[in-house]
Amino acid sequence: MREHPEDIAGVGDERLVGRTALVTGSTSGIGRETALTLGRLGAHVIVHGRDADAGGEVVDAVEDGVNEGTAEFVRADFADPEEVSRLADRTRTAAGDGGLDLLINNAGGYFREGRLTDLGVEYTFHVNHLAPYQLTAALLDDLAEDARVVTTASEAHRGDQVDLEAVRSVDGYSSWRAYQRSKLANVQFAAELGRRLDERDDRSVTSNSFHPGAIPGSGFLRDLPGPLSRVAGALDRLPFVTSPPEGAATAVYLAVAPEVADVTGRYYADLRPKQPSTAARDRHAQRRLWETSAELLGIDEPLAGDGSGTEEGRPEAGGVADADATAVGDEPAE
Repeated sequence: MREHPEDIAGVGDERLVGRTALVTGSTSGIGRETALTLGRLGAHVIVHGRDADAGGEVVDAVEDGVNEGTAEFVRADFADPEEVSRLADRTRTAAGDGGLDLLINNAGGYFREGRLTDLGVEYTFHVNHLAPYQLTAALLDDLAEDARVVTTASEAHRGDQVDLEAVRSVDGYSSWRAYQRSKLANVQFAAELGRRLDERDDRSVTSNSFHPGAIPGSGFLRDLPGPLSRVAGALDRLPFVTSPPEGAATAVYLAVAPEVADVTGRYYADLRPKQPSTAARDRHAQRRLWETSAELLGIDEPLAGDGSGTEEGRPEAGGVADADATAVGDEPAE
């Protein structure tokens, strides 16, 4: 029997009673494991997804009478900006005067079909990046003094650039390139958010991203192109692949562990800081993504400014040398 995420992350003794967490995409996979873990540690968890029955099951599992945690479910389609806004409103109400303590931007997926959302944005980019950007922007003023924002990214971000013109079209659509682009955007977004919070906000709010590992049981690999999807079924039976609890462990670590309370703008894998790709560390690209995301959504730029300030002695955002990871994968869409 595999350990719970809090045991893998070494935070099983931490208590979150009185704290509120939103975990997007939490009706299955690593999102579900993260929500259950935060509930076991005592938090009030806002469970998000598109399937009300699955969401209700997660709420019931959190409120099983054994743990101090409580939960509620909010349905929202991440391709619909109005539903994302309603999710932010419900979260604001649930968090109350104390503010939201943990925002886990986990929802996302891999989509074979090339299509545009109602905003005229490529679907994968919208769901995987633009929706969490919108949600985070809407909740910035409602984050607690020491809140943590954690974003599920992927090692798939390597080997690509965020083409901000390509996200407005599906001409020559490649599902894998679209996914890579969105995961690179996740890493860039988390780094830029961390820097802007550090420079322009007097709270101690942090922002980090992470790679969860290859998780066949999450449903991600079944949508890979060609014969890779058939290989995915066999991977579930292999002992070395990442299970959902193992995949959730780094999210839980970044959300709870005291030793990373002041760490921001970094990328993690297997509970350790890791250097993301050169493109992910490009501050000009991070700033352009931030500004263009607001334009695509038609909202005011959050934490507005040039985003170019640095602190003496502070490493490049997201830049931490470590050994290379080899697995790719993350959470299916919710």
